[in-house]
Amino acid sequence: MPAPLIAVFDSGVGGLSVAAEIGALMPGANLAYVCDNGFFPYGTKEEAELVERIDRVIAQAAAIIRPDLLVVACNTASTLALPRLRATLAVPVVGVVPAIKPAAAQSAKRVIGLLGTPGTVARAYTQNLIDRFAADCTVLRIGSAELVEMAEALLAGEAPREAEIARILAPFFDRPAAEQPDRVVLACTHFPLLAETLRAASPSGVAFVDSGRAVAERVRSVLGWDGGAAAPQAHRAYFTRDDSSSRRRLPGFAVRGFAATNLFFSD
Repeated sequence: MPAPLIAVFDSGVGGLSVAAEIGALMPGANLAYVCDNGFFPYGTKEEAELVERIDRVIAQAAAIIRPDLLVVACNTASTLALPRLRATLAVPVVGVVPAIKPAAAQSAKRVIGLLGTPGTVARAYTQNLIDRFAADCTVLRIGSAELVEMAEALLAGEAPREAEIARILAPFFDRPAAEQPDRVVLACTHFPLLAETLRAASPSGVAFVDSGRAVAERVRSVLGWDGGAAAPQAHRAYFTRDDSSSRRRLPGFAVRGFAATNLFFSD
């Protein structure tokens, strides 16, 4: 089987954390990153307009890129649009799910932190995962749009604001030790990009859990491809808006292997 072309979709740069896991597991695969920066951020927008937008942008991206598989590397988009995308696209679609199941399995305290966008932590889909896999756990929730912005700024060369991150995480840890989470689910693909600073702002013994590796393993299974022995590819990135903000992020894409960029859809 020739090297597959895998499209990775997100509203911003967060899907790069998933793309990195796919690249590590399948180094010979070709990746095409689709960044809907023209409608960023997703986590603060109404569901109906998001569903319409996601359908439209992904349909156009699929027609131009012609991938062998699509990864919806965005928790907000996955919780809203996966059934529709699977019904309309001619290629397999893999989504991301907040890693509540593995976090619950790992937690000794039976206290879990859920860190995501405001929409994801409050969505019924997320509550269903908690009811199914973490019913015996206390789940503390923090919804933060600020962390998403910090991850975006990181790609533009701005260092994360450590004091601000500590303030955001305070509801997890400003409580007796027995009531603090020992596992924190990163329920937004942007947040693994900030993992080093998140760990530094948390007590020792706290582990952060995301779904990137599990998504990569699912992609490999669906494609039935062993990953190939070829060297890493020169991947492409596509943006829905060509502006100064996206241009500042290009060096961050380049160091992650996305050296070529194409504007494919403009508002």
